Amino acid sequence: MSNLLFWSQIVLQTLTLFVLLLGLAGLIVPIFPGLTVMWLATLVYALVQAASGLMPWWDWLLFGFITLLMIGGNIVDNLIIAKKMRGHEIPWKNILLCYAVGIVVSFFFTPLIGLIATPLTLLGLEYLRFRDREKAFASARVFLIGWGSAFAARFAIGSAMIVLWLLWAFL
Repeated sequence: MSNLLFWSQIVLQTLTLFVLLLGLAGLIVPIFPGLTVMWLATLVYALVQAASGLMPWWDWLLFGFITLLMIGGNIVDNLIIAKKMRGHEIPWKNILLCYAVGIVVSFFFTPLIGLIATPLTLLGLEYLRFRDREKAFASARVFLIGWGSAFAARFAIGSAMIVLWLLWAFL
């Protein structure tokens, strides 16, 4: 029976790590909830471990830290982009429209095409608003800087989640 338990742990850890890495890679797409996907992987891991009686209190503590990172990361992500864009006085309707176009395009084509469509949509909307190419490009540049900053923050938080899970799984 211990041999079966050993191999089931290997499979569980491999699948969990795969989903964690998939979630981390998915963070490049603004609409993909990578941190939440990563958290769900650790939740499933925790539930399986708890059902097996292999979940001591310090593992729950690490899971709690992972949960806080996921919540904080999802909040920080939105704050960074919104602050950058609103600091440049881009109207909310343009922000929401460019995100909506990015989501729709991602569903019909690929997330990569949606990623390209989002700033291009903002560029077009801002051009219609200003009738000035330089101002429109400045708005799109602000969006891309905000997105890049938010991605860096999400990636750092996602990496920290993986490190905590590795500590939990292998120590």
